[in-house]
Amino acid sequence: MKLEEIVQFLDDFLAVEEWEDKSNNGLQVEGKKEVQKIVFAVDACMDVFAEAKKRKADMIVVHHGLIWGGIDYVRGIAKRRLKFLLENEISLYAVHLPLDAHPRIGNNVQLLRLLEIEPEGQFGIYKGKPIGFYGKFENPMKLEEIAKILRNNLNEHLVILNFGNEKIEKVGAVSGKGAFALVEAIEIGLDLFITGEAEHGAYHLAKECGINVIFAGHYATETLGIKALMNVVGEEFELDVEFIDVPTGL
Repeated sequence: MKLEEIVQFLDDFLAVEEWEDKSNNGLQVEGKKEVQKIVFAVDACMDVFAEAKKRKADMIVVHHGLIWGGIDYVRGIAKRRLKFLLENEISLYAVHLPLDAHPRIGNNVQLLRLLEIEPEGQFGIYKGKPIGFYGKFENPMKLEEIAKILRNNLNEHLVILNFGNEKIEKVGAVSGKGAFALVEAIEIGLDLFITGEAEHGAYHLAKECGINVIFAGHYATETLGIKALMNVVGEEFELDVEFIDVPTGL
């Protein structure tokens, strides 16, 4: 497939132009004009780049790209990363907020569906647009039952703040560094808020407001959307697609 056709599909499917984002969403580094294999990963880093070359990939699609607002200098690690991609003619496509918030394959929708919850609404306003989703269990569940599902399917190392209702019905998710949405989670009456990074300031807020919080890891919570996007692209273009797992433990 032609690179420009794949990029156009991704731009349209993810509606990247609709988002104000610190990330420069879209094609960040241009490689070969013809693409036979695409790999998907969470982070644009040398471990991913080296593995992409090993797997003979022509293109990498990531959640966290290389360019956040602009390139200040092409030296040091920026030079090494760009040099590697350009010398090996590997394209790099990044999609940040549009992937978090996508209503079909986004990180936050996928987090709810991991728990067999269908999204009912959105919250977590960031730069004027909601990126999180919430919904309800058909039958309330205990916090430990939910934690077991997340441990088995996402991340063994959860940080749990057990400050809310024992029986959990209404659940919301904002992946990655999503603790900014905790106030909104409280305001809309969530029994459980799921996010990625464990932030110190969330502890007392959750305790004093009586809400359960699960921090399931920044990396782990943002593997779901990129894997779902990989499946969409593989079906759309009948290309060879693979996921490169480079967990950070954070």
